[in-house]
Amino acid sequence: FAFPPDKPWQREMEASFAYEETEHQLRATAEVKRDMEAPRPMDRLLCGDVGFGKTEVAVRAAFKAALSGKQVAILVPTTVLAMQHHGTVSERLQGYPVNVAMLSRFVSSARQKAVAQAATEGKVDVVIGTHRLLSKDVRFRDLGLVIIDEEHRFGVRHKDTFRAMKRNVDVLSMTATPIPRTLSMAISGIRDFSVIDTPPRNRLPIHTEILPFDDDSIRDAVMREIDRGGQVFFVHNRVQSIAVMEGFLRRLHPDRVRITHAHGQMHERELERRMIDFLERKFDVLVCTMIIEAVLDFPNVNTIVINRADRFGLAQIYQLRGRVGRSDRKAYAYLLEEQRGGLLDQLEYRSARQSEPHRKAVEYFDCLLFTTRKNIEKRIGKSLDNLKHLLVNLS
Repeated sequence: FAFPPDKPWQREMEASFAYEETEHQLRATAEVKRDMEAPRPMDRLLCGDVGFGKTEVAVRAAFKAALSGKQVAILVPTTVLAMQHHGTVSERLQGYPVNVAMLSRFVSSARQKAVAQAATEGKVDVVIGTHRLLSKDVRFRDLGLVIIDEEHRFGVRHKDTFRAMKRNVDVLSMTATPIPRTLSMAISGIRDFSVIDTPPRNRLPIHTEILPFDDDSIRDAVMREIDRGGQVFFVHNRVQSIAVMEGFLRRLHPDRVRITHAHGQMHERELERRMIDFLERKFDVLVCTMIIEAVLDFPNVNTIVINRADRFGLAQIYQLRGRVGRSDRKAYAYLLEEQRGGLLDQLEYRSARQSEPHRKAVEYFDCLLFTTRKNIEKRIGKSLDNLKHLLVNLS
């Protein structure tokens, strides 16, 4: 299905964007629209740093599809992110004849059945959901566009589910940290590739620092942000001891510092209430797990403290670090390590231990490559000689 050119409502909605678009954001939007208007199905990867405006590109693509009478499925990895995207899309498309719904565990069972039935009957235009969208009871009457946010959090089977529903569906994948398979397909030309690497105006770089886990370092990091009117994420990725960590921080800071915690195993209503209360600045510090890794937008949070950062992967730390610095204020990310055997010590230990085996491995593969090259050259030489001999006989 080739989508038609932009309609007046499309230009009106885009003009209502509260921020100034960056050059690369406009270019990525134009590339996505060009693919949607082409007769062949779109398969585009949109790669951009956290907070660089990928969501707005997705909203404009979804609105274009909805205005053309097609349904849109937006797949996200977490329930909290589904809730936030539902609010963002509903706010941006308010006043237009577009029906937006959400499917996640935050939604009651009766409401989930109603949304699934509405999607089947074509009464809902945009459905935002977690893996619940991949359930067998969720069917779309006329699906035209699939948007996969945080694409690196889904497997191939998940992403192919929508293609199994409808072969000619357009797919837009978004991520800040693409997995090697996806990046290789994009660079090699198998998938189309758009990049947003221009930061929004007045965006400042995030100051990142490795600190030891001690009372003074934690207190200074938290109080520096609170004293300037901001809020703090304290990441403690252990549900069993998150309440203990909350108590430790309460004893460490004055009574005026309001602290709460949140994690993915909480009841959905309680978790939703905690996140909304924190967004409304009823708390100063949120002790949380990796539930905030997905693209949550809290402009007033400009300091994040990551406990036991050595237990996280590079992509995880990069995503967590991107939860702050989403405004024009200077942001700080503190990676806490144990007093002994911390990040720097582990790096030096691994480097010293792996240097000798690594050197031997490089020498082995160099020798293997040289031998293989010689064998190939020898075989090619014999083949050329045989070909010359055959041509001489034929002549």
